[in-house]
Amino acid sequence: MATSLVTGGSRGIGRAIALHLARDGHDVAIGYAASADAAEAVAREVRALGRRALTAGADLADPAAPDALVDAVEGGLGPVEVLVANAGVNTPGRRVEEIDLAEWDRLHAVNLRAPFLLARRVLPGMAERGFGRIVLLSSVAAYTGGVIGAHYASSKAGLHGLAHSLAQQAAGSGVTVNVVAPALIDSDMLPADPDTRARLAGSIPVGRLGTVDEVADLVAAIVRNAYLTGQSILVDGGLHPT
Repeated sequence: MATSLVTGGSRGIGRAIALHLARDGHDVAIGYAASADAAEAVAREVRALGRRALTAGADLADPAAPDALVDAVEGGLGPVEVLVANAGVNTPGRRVEEIDLAEWDRLHAVNLRAPFLLARRVLPGMAERGFGRIVLLSSVAAYTGGVIGAHYASSKAGLHGLAHSLAQQAAGSGVTVNVVAPALIDSDMLPADPDTRARLAGSIPVGRLGTVDEVADLVAAIVRNAYLTGQSILVDGGLHPT
């Protein structure tokens, strides 16, 4: 089966994706920024499912980190056949006049430049081998602007253009490229306050927050599907119907 790299794989949606892929028979590399212990705990869960796993730390704000991350995966598990670019950062809500250049640059470096650099590194090998899957994790903010700010929304919106271009390049080579855009998922990315969570849940047409397993289940289905490419799929409980 495939070797998969999941960035931001130590918790939340990334952890759920890593475990879903392991259940589907993948060996999994768990990329993380700072939580080495949490990443290793996920790796143990993957191994308990009978698959190989490794962890690899990377500060994806560093332009050299994506290549180093892929080097580590290739050295330990073999060529990356499935890339799930899930790692991302945000900051508290900002009006546009409050966003300084350093904050803008960091969000775009992690949320958009790093997925580009990772895809640039692994796509040629995928095409040469005749198989590959690239899934980029975006956000409903790419469609609505969201509440965090223009820096976050634009960094996520850029993933959609990136995926559409990569999908065109990869078409016919056995490689698919797609985007998944979650919204209001029950994880530690949301405020911990119960009243705030209840208010957010009430804003969703289905009447509740989404789960990390629901996002991971969609990602795993995309990885299994050889005919789906160039698509941006919202998983948001009907919050932003398209």
